[in-house]
Amino acid sequence: MKKLIVVAALIVSFAAFAGEKVYIWPEGKMPDAQPHQIAAMTDVSRAKGFNADEWRRPYIDWLKAPEKPNGVCMILISGGSYTSCCDVGLVKQWNEKLTALGCQCVNLVYRTPWPKNLPIYQTAWEDAQRAVRLVRADADKRGFSPDRIGVMSMSAGSHLAVLMATSSMTPAYEPVDELDATPCNVNWACPFAPAFLQKDGYGRPNTRRGMAVDAKLDDCFKFDEKTCPMCLMHGGNDIYSPNASTLVYRELRKRKIPAEVHIAPDKGHGAHGFDRAVEFMRQMGWLGELEPEVKLLDRYASDDARAVYEKENLWPEGKTPDFQEHQCVPYLEWNIPSNLTTKAIQVIWSGGAYNGNGPGSFEVAPFRRYLNERGMAVVTVKYRTPRPNGLAKHTTAWEDAQRAVRMVKAEAEGRGLDPNRIGIMGSSAGGHLALLTASTSKTDSYWPVDGIDKASPNVQWAVCIYPAYSLTDGIDKGNEKGGNEDDSFLAPEFAFDSATPPMIFIHGDADGWAAMNSVKAWEKLRFIGIQGELHTLATRTHCFQRSASPGTGSYNWMDRIWDFLTAKGFNR
Repeated sequence: MKKLIVVAALIVSFAAFAGEKVYIWPEGKMPDAQPHQIAAMTDVSRAKGFNADEWRRPYIDWLKAPEKPNGVCMILISGGSYTSCCDVGLVKQWNEKLTALGCQCVNLVYRTPWPKNLPIYQTAWEDAQRAVRLVRADADKRGFSPDRIGVMSMSAGSHLAVLMATSSMTPAYEPVDELDATPCNVNWACPFAPAFLQKDGYGRPNTRRGMAVDAKLDDCFKFDEKTCPMCLMHGGNDIYSPNASTLVYRELRKRKIPAEVHIAPDKGHGAHGFDRAVEFMRQMGWLGELEPEVKLLDRYASDDARAVYEKENLWPEGKTPDFQEHQCVPYLEWNIPSNLTTKAIQVIWSGGAYNGNGPGSFEVAPFRRYLNERGMAVVTVKYRTPRPNGLAKHTTAWEDAQRAVRMVKAEAEGRGLDPNRIGIMGSSAGGHLALLTASTSKTDSYWPVDGIDKASPNVQWAVCIYPAYSLTDGIDKGNEKGGNEDDSFLAPEFAFDSATPPMIFIHGDADGWAAMNSVKAWEKLRFIGIQGELHTLATRTHCFQRSASPGTGSYNWMDRIWDFLTAKGFNR
């Protein structure tokens, strides 16, 4: 009872701060004051009768306190190209959702438009550093931890958030009072669609799509010792280049700072992926203690959705190319659901370092069951392992993969399925094999053995789950440098030819077979004009999905693939 009374009293005390406006600077002490700047959201500045002189001072707005506080404060930052604070509706949405999760929210309203004779972000950065100090100083009074302050932002506001997250040890202004002795670092950041981060897009959309060799991150981002974990979200078709997010991610991984990057294909400039930010915060423990992890095979243990199971050898007797006695016999399995809702076909194989693989593994069986439950036919494949003697590690597996695709095409119509809607999926070494098969289908891996081999082994999509061996610093092992350096390139076997399809990549952030395998493959797809999807998962290692906590990205990963298939129209 005593505990309930204390909690109730705490909630009542929070209510006193709902919607409280606090000016950031003491009267007359605002640095770099410029007479043309205001600090107002656009619903105010564009309203009839707006008086600019009443809105010169930047402020924070303490929004309504949560009913069940979790000890977290989230600073919300609008975008607007540093010319305005325009994301009124977005800040409102974020506030409602985050408050429901138990977060105290604060809206930061900084000075705009651009200051004269200063960097375009300078006065906003001054306001942001001071705002964090105000928030931190009030933590105890308002019922959250001074070490649990996050930031969520959009566009130019995300440029500001990245500055706050990476460069808090660089003073944006000279101290004005004793408050400026308070640290101004944030503890994590969730920037949506960060703009202006690269040198080909300062104050404008990226002139070279952020992909030129000299389109590097701006020097203002210091990545100092207080740089915090981040979750970056970007549209793949954003004119403010999504490559900015992958470059920030790379810098974070060089420093072994947990981070996520989520790229939504075909999406333009916008705040895509709020649920990914929530999963990130939950995985990092900021939304409370993680629930116990659950084994994936326990979650998807039933074959009840499957109506047809048939097994076939891949090769005619005596015609297996590069046959070696020590390797297993390769085969495929048809798994067709009783309630077929799509004519599309997903082909899946597992990983195993090219030393073993199996359709019954946690990398294959659960997702096969997941898709069968949704009405999609699945073909599972066992390719030849262990590694062949005297050949590259993937040679015979690649032959089997191309043969499997051709066999599926040959049989699809007879099973009521579409031979022109086939995707492939693999994990680890199997992810390498999926990337290879998808990006290099115009290169035959073997000479034809029968009429089936007249068909192209091209596919319409690929799913690459923590692909291994994809970069030159980890061709036959874990990535020595994490794949982060500029001299770590995609392995030479990937052609990325004109038949390369869209792909989705999902990778554990802390994987020894580095997430940069997926990131750099996604960057290559974008370079050749193909919209792929990318997700990395903070703190998660190889085989992130084997066991995972509910509500995290490692638990919900299969839904990302289904969403990808839906958005691309493959599972219609």
